[in-house]
Amino acid sequence: MDNNLGQGISIDRIRIKKSDFKTVRHYEAATQSHRDEGHTFHIVEKGYVLIEIDFQKYEITAPSVVYMHPNQVHRILDFNNMTVCSLSIKSEHVNRNYLEFLEEITPARPLVLARETHSIVLAAFSLCSTFSALGGRNQLHFPLLKDSCNVLIAFLVSQFLERNSAGNNFSRSEAIYRSFRQLLEKNYRIAKRPNTYAKKLNISTPYLNECIRNATGHSVSQHIQNRIILEAKRLLCHTDKSVKEIAFDLGYEDYPYFSRVFTKATGMSALAFRTQNYD
Repeated sequence: MDNNLGQGISIDRIRIKKSDFKTVRHYEAATQSHRDEGHTFHIVEKGYVLIEIDFQKYEITAPSVVYMHPNQVHRILDFNNMTVCSLSIKSEHVNRNYLEFLEEITPARPLVLARETHSIVLAAFSLCSTFSALGGRNQLHFPLLKDSCNVLIAFLVSQFLERNSAGNNFSRSEAIYRSFRQLLEKNYRIAKRPNTYAKKLNISTPYLNECIRNATGHSVSQHIQNRIILEAKRLLCHTDKSVKEIAFDLGYEDYPYFSRVFTKATGMSALAFRTQNYD
């Protein structure tokens, strides 16, 4: 993408062919696990890509849109000749209401676009790109760019929400699960017991467990552990921190205990997981 993320917004339309990578080293660098600084939207206009987001693989064919939260680790596994319209925008430039919706839809499965929707998305992206190209020639360049990007984000979010809510009338259990998930995202490093979340939601622990099981089929404790393990995987693949440092970052002073938790959850040690995902 263009090198404008220093001001918080980067936007570009990219055509990518495997022949663009002159050496195996260049290709490996481009397909390494990483995080983006901003909220990133990739509109796959043409072609095909196999992508891994938080260790889940997705086969994506055009026309589709991929949204990735700044917390998410991802990498390209394979692709053929493709054209991608990409927007990356830091949180401080996203409308606060839209930020809440982005948290709600994360993790978001890639969204296949209908023909009419695809046309609207490309038209909105074209407007963003036009304002991006104005640069310093227009006194209101950055407000125009930011506002146009937020229009595109709002429309894309509306499409994700429409898919997620299709045929769904949210029950009490599902509403509590959504609130629990938001709390979990903010507190998983320090709050590892179900009763902590029950207190924050002003309900009993048994009722919280009942609601979460009804909505997802899993217990509160399982969701807490899954979130911790996901972050551990991200850090193992995306950073050079030692397993002991990662354990401490995730709120575990007892490093051997964290190692046992990780091994039990994944079937391999943290070091083995790191090695497997670097190969």
